[in-house]
Amino acid sequence: MLETTALRGNAPLSPPLDTRYHVETPEGVDLPLRPAGLMVRALAFAIDLVLRGLVLGVLFMVLAMLGKPGAGLGSILLFVVSWWYMVLFEVLNHGRSPGKLWMGIRVVHDDGTPVGWSASLLRNLLRVVDLLPFGYCLGAISCLQHPQFKRLGDIAAGTLVIYREQAHTRPELPEAQPLRPAFALTLTEQRAILGFAERQGEISRARVDELAAILAQPLQVQAPQTVTELNGIARGLLGPP
Repeated sequence: MLETTALRGNAPLSPPLDTRYHVETPEGVDLPLRPAGLMVRALAFAIDLVLRGLVLGVLFMVLAMLGKPGAGLGSILLFVVSWWYMVLFEVLNHGRSPGKLWMGIRVVHDDGTPVGWSASLLRNLLRVVDLLPFGYCLGAISCLQHPQFKRLGDIAAGTLVIYREQAHTRPELPEAQPLRPAFALTLTEQRAILGFAERQGEISRARVDELAAILAQPLQVQAPQTVTELNGIARGLLGPP
């Protein structure tokens, strides 16, 4: 993860430069979570909406053959599918409805633990508020404003929608001569340097230079070889393959 590192002395840490959300487990393990943004969540919700419509359509066609008893059963089914579809899938399927599973995301508690009945029920009941005044307006505004892309239901329930964890592999770093830093680095500083080196292939050269300039001053790295030196320090931190 890239973080601005006003790291020397007692200077406070600046906000992170990406959207990673770090949780420390009771065992002291640092668990990085990647919150899912508005677009991927909207697509997952649209998939679930279509699936619910298909299920209800088939059931209503079958129940229509039963006359009045079928109409009563249809009302019950409409309530169950509308209000419990998300809850049942989230709690019983590791936080993943079919739409979330398709998009590679899931719901967890803020501490990274699996979502429970009360939290899932609350976040889905408050979906009514997120829909106001129309077209998920409040929910979209909340997602765009919140640092972890939470809608109002997530804020109230203490839940977080994250991308599904991928298998960890050794990161690929740019070629550079391993270097020792000028002083002992904190864990946050090491994360910042490694994150900078790992992501260089994903961002533009201008963005690389911008991030390097942010990291250079607190780490006492001098221009004009800022990027090269930071990559060398990253190589040194990662160690031999």
